[in-house]
Order: sequence, then structure tokens, then C-alpha cells
Amino acid sequence: MKTLTARSYQDERDLDAIANLINLCNTVDELEQGTSSNELHQSFTNPSFNPQQDTRIWEDETGQIIGYCNIYISEASNDPKDDADFNFYVRPTAQGGTLERDIFAWVEARAEEVRRERQKTINLVATARSDRAERIALLKRQGFQPWRYFFRMARSLAEPIPEPQFPQGFILRNPNPKIDAPAWVEMFNQTFIDHWNHHDLTLEQLNHELKNPNYNSQLDFVAISPENTFTAFCYCHINPEENTRSGRNEGWIGALGVRRGFRKQGLGRAMLLVGLHALKTAEVETAKLGVDADNPNGALQLYKSVGFHQLQTNIVYRKNLT
Repeated sequence: MKTLTARSYQDERDLDAIANLINLCNTVDELEQGTSSNELHQSFTNPSFNPQQDTRIWEDETGQIIGYCNIYISEASNDPKDDADFNFYVRPTAQGGTLERDIFAWVEARAEEVRRERQKTINLVATARSDRAERIALLKRQGFQPWRYFFRMARSLAEPIPEPQFPQGFILRNPNPKIDAPAWVEMFNQTFIDHWNHHDLTLEQLNHELKNPNYNSQLDFVAISPENTFTAFCYCHINPEENTRSGRNEGWIGALGVRRGFRKQGLGRAMLLVGLHALKTAEVETAKLGVDADNPNGALQLYKSVGFHQLQTNIVYRKNLT
């Protein structure tokens, strides 16, 4: 094994090399995922992420990146526990050695810094696809236990899509990012406050997402009640770079929700159908989404009812730092 040097992310000059490593690992593991320097830049400029503190790079004597890890620690809240989600990648020729051990040691050390600062429990959180036996075994050896299950689902847009039906008096429109952002954030947080692992969205975070080059206001929808309350939303997105990498023509139902107090009226189904029609109008062939297998409001059943089928299962693993 070559001697490796660990360092933090420096600047945008690192992005291409990090993206190349991630794409290599995803190709070898057949994960059908990937990234680009543009996509990484969008993530690294998130106001809740500090790339100098929350990334680590391991490189050999030639400067080639052999390993990479990032950790996203939820912002401090009234919850007695915060989450530290991390992703890590090791060049296939270096897997199974000591680098994975070094990566986990860095993750725990960084999370411990935050735990001492906030004086609360930190959950270390990592995700593995259910068919990735080696990664699952690695997480278990490091003391992680399965915590939650998520499904990735897909639906062909060549199949007929029912027309959405809204309750009387509700208005559907595209939100105006400059005017509606505060009301949208309030709606989003009130919608997901009773969901697993919710952390409030901030106006700063939303504004960052709205600057994403792939954001399309024509794929962003909100339903407004007769009393002028933001009640439900469906945000869709298409990533041209992702489609180029995969050779497929796909779009995503990125966020879908109905505010508490307005559920059980058909708003969720109506908003989902609106999103599917919008993706089809954008000439997308397949719609995808992710869903919590234990969603308390029947989301899984809703998606199945409009033709979505399960593609894969992702398992969220957790380890507590107290």
C-alpha cells in the first residue's frame, strides 16, 4: 500500500479529481449514480456545509486521490440528537486495506468535535444499498446498526397519467422565488415536522437551491387554499449531466408534501399527478423518486397507486456518539 497523505478540501481545483473518484467507484460497484464538478460545487456552496472542515481527501505520493469522505452535520436545534451523515469513497484497488479504518476514525473525530461543542448526542449516519454486502459488512464491523429503509421507485411516463383533481377553491401555480420563498419554507417545515429525521429548512438553504443551474420554475408547483394558505407542493427536477452519464432520459419528483390539517383531501395525489404531467411535457421518459418505507402518511401506497414500482432498497445505518 502506498503512503497516503490526508488533507482537507482546498478549493475548486479539487472538484474534478473528487468527481472522477466518485464516478469510478460508482461504475465499479454498478450503483448507477455519479456526479460532476458542477454538481459538487452546488453541494459545497450549501450554506450549511463547510467543505474545509467537513471533507477529507487521502492522496498518494503522485497527488492522485485514493480516498474521499464528506460529512454533513445537521444544524443545531432543540432536538437532543443531531445527525452526522457521511459518504465515503475508496479507489477500488485500495479497498479492503487500512484506508477505510482511517476514514471512519476521521468521521468519528469530526463528529466528536461537534458533539463536545453542542453537548448532545450525535448520530453517525451512513447509507448502503441492500445488495452491497461488502459495504454493509464494513459498516457493521464499525459498530453501525440498520436504522431505516428507503425505496427508490420509478414510473414510465409512456403510460397514461390520470388528470389531477383538486378540492374546490384550491389554486395551483408556480411559486415566485423572490416573493413566495418565506411562505414556501414555512409550509415545508410544517409539512415534515412530524416526519422521521426532520430538520427545519432555512430560507438561506432554499435560496441556495433556487440558484441551482438545473432549477426550473416550470417544474415547481404549490397548491393554495381558499384562505390563501400554502398547503401542498411538488418540486420536480431534471439533471442533464446525470442523464448524459446514465444514457437515460429521467426526471425526479424531488419533493412532495401536504401540510398538516389539509391531508386526506386528495392533495397529495393531485400534486403528484401534476408533477408527472410536467415531466412528460418536458419530454422525460421515466420519473423517479425516493420514499421512506415507513412513511406515516401513506406515501408508498400513493406512489404505487399511480404506477410507480420499486427499483432498489437503501438501508440507513446509525451509530451513536454520546
